[in-house]
Amino acid sequence: MKSLAIILFVLAANSINAQSTFDKWPAIKAFHEVMSQTFHPSEEGNLEPIKTRSEELMNSAAAVLKSNIPAEFQTAAILASAEKLQLKSKALHKLVQAKGADADITKSLAELHDVFHEIVGLCSEKK
Repeated sequence: MKSLAIILFVLAANSINAQSTFDKWPAIKAFHEVMSQTFHPSEEGNLEPIKTRSEELMNSAAAVLKSNIPAEFQTAAILASAEKLQLKSKALHKLVQAKGADADITKSLAELHDVFHEIVGLCSEKK
């Protein structure tokens, strides 16, 4: 029971950190909205959302990099991850346009999702 309480506390703390990151950095929040609406369906085998919104996701990733990144998040690691986010989203969009295999699209989207979480994690460490 004690370990369950610890797990719930950690999850709540991460949620609070993500919320304040999203509040401070609207572009990462906007990216998250599109990411969640495309990634979660892919976990259930539904790739239609990413196939129809890959360009939007790519543009949102580009907006993250071009946005007014809060000073506290302007670290080399976060900037490098934001660049990686942009590059991986562009590669995913090209894969979708080329009508790549569903397994490749799913893998590419999962990798992009991991980069997004990397950024949010790095932002949480800055607090």
